Amino acid sequence: MTTGFSAYQLPEDYEEIRKGVREVAEAELAPRAGEVDATASFPTESYEALKAADLHAPHIPEEYGGAGLDALGFAVVIEELSRCCASTGLMPAVTKLGSTPVLLEGSDELKQKYLPPVARGEAMFSYCLSEPEAGSDVAGMTTKAVQDGDHYVLNGVKRWISNAGVSEYYTVFAKTDPAAGAKGITAFVIEKSDEGVSFGAPEKKLGIKGSPTCEVYLDNVRVPADRVIGEVGKGFPLAMKTLDHTRITIAAQALGIAQGALDAAVQYAQEREQFGKSIAQFQGVQFMMADAAMKIAAARELTYAAAAKSERVEENLTFFGAAAKCYASDAAMEITTDAVQILGGYGYTTDFPVERMMRDAKITQIYEGTNQIQRVVMARELLRGKS
Repeated sequence: MTTGFSAYQLPEDYEEIRKGVREVAEAELAPRAGEVDATASFPTESYEALKAADLHAPHIPEEYGGAGLDALGFAVVIEELSRCCASTGLMPAVTKLGSTPVLLEGSDELKQKYLPPVARGEAMFSYCLSEPEAGSDVAGMTTKAVQDGDHYVLNGVKRWISNAGVSEYYTVFAKTDPAAGAKGITAFVIEKSDEGVSFGAPEKKLGIKGSPTCEVYLDNVRVPADRVIGEVGKGFPLAMKTLDHTRITIAAQALGIAQGALDAAVQYAQEREQFGKSIAQFQGVQFMMADAAMKIAAARELTYAAAAKSERVEENLTFFGAAAKCYASDAAMEITTDAVQILGGYGYTTDFPVERMMRDAKITQIYEGTNQIQRVVMARELLRGKS
């Protein structure tokens, strides 16, 4: 059952994408989602299902062996996967986040080396920006990269790294000129097998428990200079440019979680009877469902518009990316909470998926920039006339 609406009809090929992804998600992801959450285990079987359907990294261009799915198609994929299992939906989302810097500014050699294995499902890609003392304050990072001949030696700690230890490749941001602040940051590709790379224990989290989140330790990691992504000292704008594109992915994840919660709540409300009739006939319940459907519809339009702007790299992409992520995630948190309320005591148990969805929704308000930071970004763009 679906309760989604759209003010316009997506082209037929996108609807075919949605249909195909939904079939995979409902058959392969949904039955495992509860166990993945309960055991906090990486959903290997679900990932294999994604690979079989070529959904593990569909954003990789065809020239590197990928499906070449555009930003809107990718948003539809993440939305439908997350509707059933947010942890599994995060897999292609994280890989897009980690590989986008290479796609944007990597050399031809870097692209040829690292993108085909990702397209084949042989490797995942993670993104290492945050640190113990540098979350929203990216310029405050302390990880250093010191040049030594035709190599760089990296030392530092990255925190809150999604799929750390599972991914083979990592985009790592480090200070090549600590005195220059944000202008002294450079991006590198680091491999899991590089000597000196290690990982902390997985964090014990509220939600998205199937996606391991760990610290990444860099202890005299020596990498060749040809693994620099883009220009030396230009890592900060590259990190921000990357997030402009990938925050839309988080909006899609939040949208999918919200849709899954509303679908479950509507079905339950029609089946549950109190006072001689289904609770769906009570106005108080109807108002919560109506508000949820309205906000999902608005979030979907904003997310799809942002995805289209991402594909065209429009001037106001920064505003729309932040707006989509902020609005969709705030809506998802409210909608999933109301879904738990509609199910009452049952909603508070693991017998139904809405309590998991409520926990999963919370992180979408936090990662890839808190929603407070998104509002700062939007205000700055508004004042610059870029909204």
